[in-house]
Amino acid sequence: MACHDACTAAAAVSAVSRRGMVAGLASSTAVLSAGLSAIRRAHAATAVSADDEGFMRLAIEEARHGDFPFGAVIVRDGQVVARGRNLGRTNGDPTAHGEMVAIRRCLADRGSAALRGSTLYTSGEPCAMCMGAILWSRIGRLVFAASVHELAAKIDQIMITSGEIAAKAPFVPITITGGVLADEAMQLFGR
Repeated sequence: MACHDACTAAAAVSAVSRRGMVAGLASSTAVLSAGLSAIRRAHAATAVSADDEGFMRLAIEEARHGDFPFGAVIVRDGQVVARGRNLGRTNGDPTAHGEMVAIRRCLADRGSAALRGSTLYTSGEPCAMCMGAILWSRIGRLVFAASVHELAAKIDQIMITSGEIAAKAPFVPITITGGVLADEAMQLFGR
């Protein structure tokens, strides 16, 4: 009986130790995950310049005048080369998203060379259609305000991020910065 009690006690200690290890690992993972999130936020914050905020305010202003609160500006060498706002209802064109309108205007006014390496600012993370157009246009940088996940809380949204789409097109280099003035952009959906 003594051996049985000792073996049972050893098994109980072993189980407690395993549970403790699992709990400890879970806590460590949560702390590490929170730390990585903080690092990502800090990196995003340092990657955003005063120019980024200024150009994003222009995109948000375009959004205020659209059929739906999506607006975009395309910037090259510090100058706005095109603007666009959602005109889907006005034009009866479901492809007339702010980004698409800005790209089309830039093409019409300046040609495709003006798009290559430019920066597109948009009030909401681009949908799959717009992100495809951004990539095929060889725009070098995308800066968006509200993310797909934030937008989905207010509107129907295709739940694919810009980063996911860009990852499927490794032949097109692009830098993506998100969350610039996201709160301001999200306020447009409350009107």
